[in-house]
Amino acid sequence: MNTKNKLVEREIFGEVAIHLESKEVTVITGSRQTGKTTLLLQLKDWLLSKNKAGESQIKFFNLDLINDLSGIRDQGDFIRFLRECLQTEKFLYIFIDEIQRLDEPGKFLKGVYDLKLPIKFIVSGSSSLEIKAKISESLTGRKRIFYLWPFSFAEYMACHEPSLLKLLAENGVSSLNKKRILDELYDFITFGGYPRVCLSTNNKEKINVLNEIYSSYIEKDIVGFMKIRDRFAFSKLVALLADQIGNLVNLHELSATLGLNFRTIENYLFALENTFVVHLARPHFTNARKELTKMPKVFFADTGLRNLAVKYFAGFSTNRDKGKLLENFIASAIARYSNGTVNYWRTKDKNEVDFIYKDYYGAVVPIEVKAADIKKPEITRGLKTFIKKYSPKKALIVNLYLEEDLKIKNTKVKFILPYQIADILR
Repeated sequence: MNTKNKLVEREIFGEVAIHLESKEVTVITGSRQTGKTTLLLQLKDWLLSKNKAGESQIKFFNLDLINDLSGIRDQGDFIRFLRECLQTEKFLYIFIDEIQRLDEPGKFLKGVYDLKLPIKFIVSGSSSLEIKAKISESLTGRKRIFYLWPFSFAEYMACHEPSLLKLLAENGVSSLNKKRILDELYDFITFGGYPRVCLSTNNKEKINVLNEIYSSYIEKDIVGFMKIRDRFAFSKLVALLADQIGNLVNLHELSATLGLNFRTIENYLFALENTFVVHLARPHFTNARKELTKMPKVFFADTGLRNLAVKYFAGFSTNRDKGKLLENFIASAIARYSNGTVNYWRTKDKNEVDFIYKDYYGAVVPIEVKAADIKKPEITRGLKTFIKKYSPKKALIVNLYLEEDLKIKNTKVKFILPYQIADILR
């Protein structure tokens, strides 16, 4: 299927569109090349198509462009521009892409916002560190942040196999369509969800795009904003972490292996997590303070970028790391629907559950991941122990074959296929 010109509506589009009715500043952030500029343009088109604004009421600035940046850098002059526009318009929508290019974007926006002009700001920024450092504090109580991740599997399917999209949430799909969906999933896990990668037509092009994305990330986020000058050491750490997805991160071991200072390793991990490259899954405890004192597990936000780091793109079915990659796929899905939070559970006597998902009401869902064609329902010792201790209403076992439900006391244990995870967590 030709996907080159396919325009995919992102899952967060509806929620962001609703927020355009709010006075608050709408902030869209996420890693580089996840489609933030495209989302802003889609929102602009939506305002026009729904007759919520005319063309003259919408001003769009891309601060990657020198002319746009120089045009709004002076706050006083920009305010004069807005007042001039408001002489003929009752309301303005101001889109600013790559807002972090301004020297003090938070203060810039706050100053304009507090004038209480009939203006709605919709802005984007590539790094959560830059957003936190330059925007969040100044705009306390004046903004809402939306995270744009790489394509979910459903978004990927929307541009590759839209006829199968409705089947992702269904049980008992025919074996033929189930195979088609899983084949697409395996390709998605191998090359990841960056939009340009998903829209590429062959594997060589996908790998080239991933290289571009990683190079841009190193140059702009790491060397530019984070001021990490030893790019070689940083890239070595990324490769080492990529080879260890699903494993506990021991900073002392990493320090010894890489010959880097312990604090340097800490800083590098902080940078990776806050620029949306890795997720650090922390242990689940009833005492939240303990979560920050135990070793995390590492997963990549995008499996394609992970595979680039280890330079290994073997097909999923024959991939030596397929168990790790499937676990990483589930970790990314959990992060997407829990604002980046991923947890696992492990006890001193080595009972373990791969993931613990906590919803906004405090309910927990233990999740086990098995990269196997399970033929009959089997419950691991760790999951049984967790169920006995916490009595969750629901538990999930992700696998490649079995769809079945069973009960352990008051807990419904669901055996599901990997692509069904999003519908359950949403």
